[in-house]
Amino acid sequence: MAEFVDGYLLPGLWIVGKILLFAVPIMIGMAYLTYAERRIIGAMQMRKGPNVVGPFGLLQPFADAIKLMFKETVVPTGSSPVVFFLAPMITFTLALLAWAVIPVDSGWVISNLNVGVLYLFAISSLGVYGIVMAGWASNSRYAFLGAMRSAAQMVSYEVSIGLVMISVLLTAGSLNLTELVEAQKGLWYFLPHFPMFILFFISVLAETNRHPFDLPEAESELVAGFMTEYSSMSFALFFLGEYMNMIMMSGMVSILFLGGWLGPQDMLPGLSVLTPVLAWVPGIVWFVLKICFCLFVFIWVRATFPRYRYDQLMRLGWKVFLPFSLIWLVLTAGFLVYFDKLPQ
Repeated sequence: MAEFVDGYLLPGLWIVGKILLFAVPIMIGMAYLTYAERRIIGAMQMRKGPNVVGPFGLLQPFADAIKLMFKETVVPTGSSPVVFFLAPMITFTLALLAWAVIPVDSGWVISNLNVGVLYLFAISSLGVYGIVMAGWASNSRYAFLGAMRSAAQMVSYEVSIGLVMISVLLTAGSLNLTELVEAQKGLWYFLPHFPMFILFFISVLAETNRHPFDLPEAESELVAGFMTEYSSMSFALFFLGEYMNMIMMSGMVSILFLGGWLGPQDMLPGLSVLTPVLAWVPGIVWFVLKICFCLFVFIWVRATFPRYRYDQLMRLGWKVFLPFSLIWLVLTAGFLVYFDKLPQ
């Protein structure tokens, strides 16, 4: 019995505890991201946003969750019920699984994989399956067209995202996300790779189907795209999966370009006077602040720009981002080889 407890039970409980330690704050943050988005866009558009349920409307996410839980789940006639219900579960689960390899501070990671970047790239690529399954299973032309748009859009922009990642990984010399962050001590990669930082962030907007690239759910021509036939909690899972992907991709931007959990004192020698003060701030706080900054830009873009046409979206991905990211990759490799800067 003692061997079972020491060999299996305690390690299992420790793993479950670590997962909950990551999953619970992320899901709470995801719920309040919906509140923050409505409040920020409301402020930008000179209106109040949620302000009734609870003080300052802070209980609005709970009210929305309760409403969706008690709504009727409508299954369209002629749909494929198993695939119909499986699609939102896949989308939500994949968005949560990505956090298994993302370090939020030094040593604070569920699984410190040596190929963490490849794991993340694989998880983000699988996200399109949930959307395509939803469009096909709904037995609706609007949903199916939205799913096809999403598949083409995500494949198009994943190519440029992959090339940008390779440029950063060449500079760091590792596929491990923890080592990638530690390689940025002294210089965060958004400075030497600034054009790729901008390109990556725009590609992330397209990858997460966010405005101005939310063509898969364009209300003006597709009603709601792949989510048209969904209601109740199945709709909520799609909705929350999108916001979970936003947080995850903001975390990726922070790790690849903004130094992850590193504070400003690790990049700017001029702040050496403030180093004792800044070093007191835990790394996870810097990481969360960087994610919040990226999420604010997500919302800011939504409140500012009009939606792209689909042909413009494809042209931007294949004729601008792909060649530019490929040229930058070649220049990065050439620079590192010529100046003997390749990591050992």
